[in-house]
Amino acid sequence: MNLKNKPWITYLACSICLILMAAPALSAQEDTSEASVAGKPAQHWEFTLEDVIVAAQSKSLPAMIAKYSFISSYWEFRSYKAQFLPSLNLNAGLGQYNRSLVALQDAETGETHYVQNDNMNNWLQLSIDQNIPWTGGVISLNTYLNRFDQFSPYGSLTWNSNPVNVYLQQPIFQYNRLKWERKTEPKKYERSKKKYLEDLEDIAITATTYFFTVLRTQENLEMARRRYENTRQLYSIAQERFNIGTYTKDELLQMELQVLNAEIAVASSEVELQQAMLSLKSYLGMSDDTELTLIKPQHFSNIEIDEEEAVRRSLENTTFSLDNELNLIEAEAAIAQAKADRGFSAMLTAQFGLTQTGNEFTSSYRNPMDQEIVGLTLSVPILDWGLGKGKVQMAKTQQEIVLAQVEQEVMQRRQDIYIRVVQFNAQSQQCDVSQKADAIAGERYELALQRFRNGTIGILEINTAQNERDEASSQYIEELANYWSYYYNLRKDTLYDYIYGKDLDAEFDKLIED
Repeated sequence: MNLKNKPWITYLACSICLILMAAPALSAQEDTSEASVAGKPAQHWEFTLEDVIVAAQSKSLPAMIAKYSFISSYWEFRSYKAQFLPSLNLNAGLGQYNRSLVALQDAETGETHYVQNDNMNNWLQLSIDQNIPWTGGVISLNTYLNRFDQFSPYGSLTWNSNPVNVYLQQPIFQYNRLKWERKTEPKKYERSKKKYLEDLEDIAITATTYFFTVLRTQENLEMARRRYENTRQLYSIAQERFNIGTYTKDELLQMELQVLNAEIAVASSEVELQQAMLSLKSYLGMSDDTELTLIKPQHFSNIEIDEEEAVRRSLENTTFSLDNELNLIEAEAAIAQAKADRGFSAMLTAQFGLTQTGNEFTSSYRNPMDQEIVGLTLSVPILDWGLGKGKVQMAKTQQEIVLAQVEQEVMQRRQDIYIRVVQFNAQSQQCDVSQKADAIAGERYELALQRFRNGTIGILEINTAQNERDEASSQYIEELANYWSYYYNLRKDTLYDYIYGKDLDAEFDKLIED
């Protein structure tokens, strides 16, 4: 048969080839669909320690709380700054109707007569008010209009206007709240920034704890599975030796028992890993069907932190110094307030402007007259039985307590940072030693396994080598956990990234815009 003259045969052959090539892909697609229907995880992620920390600092509930706490502090600071800007205010009294009996006393006879009063009062005031932070006073520029309708006992209409009026209210020898807020509020806002960074580092510390909890159980599961597979192989070897008479029944049963124990350990480790993984996913805000595998981090042997430099950064970068400064300022402000409350004080009020009245609206603005009102009120305590003096002494005593506490806290802070730096620097060497021990234990176990297969060592020796390998691997994980825990605690205490060599910071403007 000549195939060249049969084009349909060629077409059929090509179609069959295409179907055969597409079959694996179709099968895989069907498997994926079945897995999705069965509720199996659709994605698998490999996370490093840094990945877990980044996810926790962006998606976890504590991250959201830290973010909105900072935003709240930002708006509190904005409200504080708004006090120093002029404000435009409209005040009004509308529809103030009064119908009542009013008592009138005759000046000659002394008799009291009640007359009917029926009136309505309406007024508007538009003002620009400005606080004076240096003196604690308030200056206001305003305009005022009043309409008074008298309906009974006789009808009349009166307009009263103040086209331009300047009003000043100035406390004298009184506690100036704005003066002290100018010292404390900027520091409080700066503290809120540092507090947000420290909250993020707290999240990093917690995420590190979750990470290594999962990593331990993950490593334990791998070791349990490895032990189970190796024990099964050794059991097979033991069966062969038992069949040829070189192994006793007791030794064979002992090996079989190890296989069963290893199988139980695998099941137990799987449950522990699932529990630890669910806790991590919950903290990161991930769905339960997301599959994660954690990658063991490395330590940095070349990072050596200087103790004095760490103490300096801790005192300069964090909320510690700002808290102490605020406590000292507030103690000083308390003394100033106690002194102001116990002594002479006065209030100066002054009003300058134009005014006019009339029976018509236009006439109340025609030919306005000058208006000047000045007054001074005094408050002079003569005898308070030592109450004011006692409050001043209490405030001074509290200031001495704050000074002593600050000095003690600075000393304690220096000691804590010094100890943590020493621990971190020593932990790097511990990790080096533990990593080397892990490698040696693994190599020794492989040699022991080979010798057991050759029949030169027994069950006791191979079990010892296996236990030492597992202990060395677990110990290395523990040393890594301590290393990174020390590191992130130091980052929080200094707000400094020792890996990249820079101060920690955040995009605060972006946080506010979001």
